[in-house]
Amino acid sequence: MDKPYSPACERNAEPILAVLRERLMDRRTVLEIGSGTGQHAVHFAAALPHLRWQTADVDAHLPGIRLWLDEAALANTPAPITLDVNNDDWPRVARDAIGNAAESGYDALFTANTLHIMGWPEVQRLFDALPGVMNTGALLIVYGPFNDDGRFSSASNEAFDATLRAMDPKRGIRDLQAVDALARAAGLTLLEERAMPANNRCVVWQRSVAA
Repeated sequence: MDKPYSPACERNAEPILAVLRERLMDRRTVLEIGSGTGQHAVHFAAALPHLRWQTADVDAHLPGIRLWLDEAALANTPAPITLDVNNDDWPRVARDAIGNAAESGYDALFTANTLHIMGWPEVQRLFDALPGVMNTGALLIVYGPFNDDGRFSSASNEAFDATLRAMDPKRGIRDLQAVDALARAAGLTLLEERAMPANNRCVVWQRSVAA
């Protein structure tokens, strides 16, 4: 089996890494949701060796991720774990007396180019599950294209959205405002939305103490 390869991952890795360097220098553990090929994990874990970078995806993608991890042989990339937002297979985290995730959770969560691939009910389930795996003060960093109140940010994003919906009507570029509403319901506060190359954005939320 050859390693899976994504040209998009190759192109966007350095711009994303610039954001991660700013945001994750004081973090220890990262859960990557939807690790895809595994390219991002290897690139970011090598550049940020102080982090324990946990890859996660549906079972079908795990063999490809393992090939990237095994070749890189980094000390801070444990074996990938199964994570499917349609199933109750999220990594279990201890909870305190009032139901918050204890400090055995993750300091940061990262996901790239996943929200427009999932159907909206899956995006909702994703955000519903976040408080159970995030430590207090943990960050959520999401990379990908976003709309603003239904408006496309570019003609290329509009064409991309049409392609997505032709492949699967459940797919599509999400409105940042709708995603932020899910984040706020999960106890997350929007910290930053940063413009990225090719009409993408990096959006950063933080989990509050009261979540």
